[in-house]
Amino acid sequence: MRRNVIETVLGGVVLAVAGFFLAFAYTSADLRKVNGYALTANFTSISGLQSGADVRISGVKVGSVTELTLDPKSYQAVVHMSIHPDIKLPKDTAAVIASESLLGGKFLSLEPGGEEDMLKPDGRVEYTQSTPGIEQLLGQVIFSLQNMSKPSQEGGEPPKL
Repeated sequence: MRRNVIETVLGGVVLAVAGFFLAFAYTSADLRKVNGYALTANFTSISGLQSGADVRISGVKVGSVTELTLDPKSYQAVVHMSIHPDIKLPKDTAAVIASESLLGGKFLSLEPGGEEDMLKPDGRVEYTQSTPGIEQLLGQVIFSLQNMSKPSQEGGEPPKL
């Protein structure tokens, strides 16, 4: 009987410690949704960006991507985001889709400009840049290497570096 009580108490302790670590991981991961004002931005490609992704300025989370839609007229991807109400962004702010790492996900990076007029709630970020996919980058590297290795077509010697 004594052994069952010890096992039960030990199981309770393990569950309490697991709950503590789960709560700690949730609070330190900053997974909560940012409630603020809404902005949109149009992109030609948002490959890898997902709803719930971070919106960052200089690496600091200032918002969240709330929704991804397609504009039926321009066929561009529309990124809807929520920005913390304390953060005021100039009208010439640029939005760039960036990678967390080679294997990681994507986030939206905002680069504030210098204009004095600020974006209003439900406004649109005009300046956007999509990041090329890894396949495009590798293709450009291979194409560049092939062009460097070709001899000159004019009959003369290749230029010396």
